[in-house]
Amino acid sequence: MDNDRRDLKNGGEMAYLPNRRSFLIASGVTALASTRVLGANDTLRIGVIGAGGRMRGLLDCAEKVGACQFVAVSDVYKPRRDAVVERSNGLATAHVDYREVLDKNVDAVIIASPDHWHVRMAADALAAGKDVYLEKPVTHTIEEGATLTHAVRSSKQILQCGMQQRSWTHFKNAVDLIQAGSLGRVLQVRTYWWQNYQRSFQRDAKPVDVQDLDWKLWLGGAPDQPFSEEKFYRWRWFWNFGGGAMTDLFTHWIDVVHWAMKADQPREAQMLADKYFFTDWDCPDTVQAAFRYPGFDVVYEGMMASSIDDGGLEFRGTDATLKLDRGGMSVYHEGVSSKENPVLTERSFRDGALSHMENFFACVKSRKEPNAPVEAGVAAARAGQIGNLAHHRKGQVVWPL
Repeated sequence: MDNDRRDLKNGGEMAYLPNRRSFLIASGVTALASTRVLGANDTLRIGVIGAGGRMRGLLDCAEKVGACQFVAVSDVYKPRRDAVVERSNGLATAHVDYREVLDKNVDAVIIASPDHWHVRMAADALAAGKDVYLEKPVTHTIEEGATLTHAVRSSKQILQCGMQQRSWTHFKNAVDLIQAGSLGRVLQVRTYWWQNYQRSFQRDAKPVDVQDLDWKLWLGGAPDQPFSEEKFYRWRWFWNFGGGAMTDLFTHWIDVVHWAMKADQPREAQMLADKYFFTDWDCPDTVQAAFRYPGFDVVYEGMMASSIDDGGLEFRGTDATLKLDRGGMSVYHEGVSSKENPVLTERSFRDGALSHMENFFACVKSRKEPNAPVEAGVAAARAGQIGNLAHHRKGQVVWPL
């Protein structure tokens, strides 16, 4: 289950606060990006691979932004297969093995399986001639990056990585501001994300009927091990299946950093982390991490038992600071504005997950490069994986090894 927040703070409109004209002229804020909705004659036949909580959100987006039909679904857990069949009004065929979906007459597949299945499923789908929407992180290990990139670039298929900020209007505008030099020289980027798994999983998790679950197939290439409801629901926090906060949450934010700063690989990483609360997990629940890129540093902090501040980024430049989250952005000019008085504010008017799925559908029709190409997804996953590598190596690693 993906725990990214979908609700928009201060949503529903976009507003610019009074600002200083000279700063705005220098910033070059872009106009709102136009959107395209596929028409009734462009109905796409979609295959669903991995029908858990995150997939439900993706299918919501697909239904809202374009004409589509869910014609096949695979999941190792029967209640999840049944839910998609019901959602399709009985149109979708149900399968345990994802390869049976690839044999169907589908235009594209959406993949939202646990991370350790991502590259194998995506590569098989591409080889079968299907376009792919692949949830993040697109890889489970650093080594898989080359495999996935080769699979995409040696095919004629479209692959959209699930990095929805790349289709989110105010994130695009923030990147334009940074690249235009409006903040001066950016020397440090702070990223953070706090969530509370105590509350969210008490609400969402239901007892698993193991008779309806193919646990062996769920494990796939992971080491054989007894069924665990904790691993089934919170697989992101076990090394065999996920990568903890660094590949679940940090991956989103570091992708925005890579995009804005035009640098996609840290030179070294440090990570101070531990299991203070969820002691049954493999992955740490409390993290402080730092990454050194050419000419600037990135820091990340977060924990999984407190969520008041949610998630966001701060680009700190010599002339101004830009604060950014999924609800919008604000810019504070050195010597001009205070914490309560930004020179520029923009609020999000639409969930970027909608625009991102819309971009995928449009690229399936046009055959143009999607907003989040494979190289961006691989680089974002790799940064989090380098952080985890530092954690495993007593807190520090120089990259490349």
